Amino acid sequence: MIGQRRHFQVAHRPRNDDESILPLINIVFLLLIFFMVAGQLSAVDPFEVEPVESAVDGQPGPDEFMVIVGTEGRLAVNQDETDLEGMMILVREHLGRHGDAARVRVKADGRAEAVEVVGILERLREAGVERIDLLTVPET
Repeated sequence: MIGQRRHFQVAHRPRNDDESILPLINIVFLLLIFFMVAGQLSAVDPFEVEPVESAVDGQPGPDEFMVIVGTEGRLAVNQDETDLEGMMILVREHLGRHGDAARVRVKADGRAEAVEVVGILERLREAGVERIDLLTVPET
């Protein structure tokens, strides 16, 4: 028996068509998970705002402190809807944390009354905000 070799035949089972698609399904799910994790989500405003158009082409930086002015007197601060007094309390807290470096970005609906937007800007100045950025979109 020492020099003899034995040959065994292994019976292969027939290949099913469904088995050939399983690796593809695995790859698709891995790609889906990758793009869900790697994708960047942007914050949604608490109500619809159509920004004012401007001839200046500038992109806003990362949102640090944002006041959103909507139509019909609607206000929001950092994604939370509030009223004028609530906005002023949050602005004072922001000024207390950041001092002279405090910056407030204002995103106003293009359909909002100009007098209302200017009133909000004046209240921010009265509170002590020295740097106010009014966000606009470039003219088309």
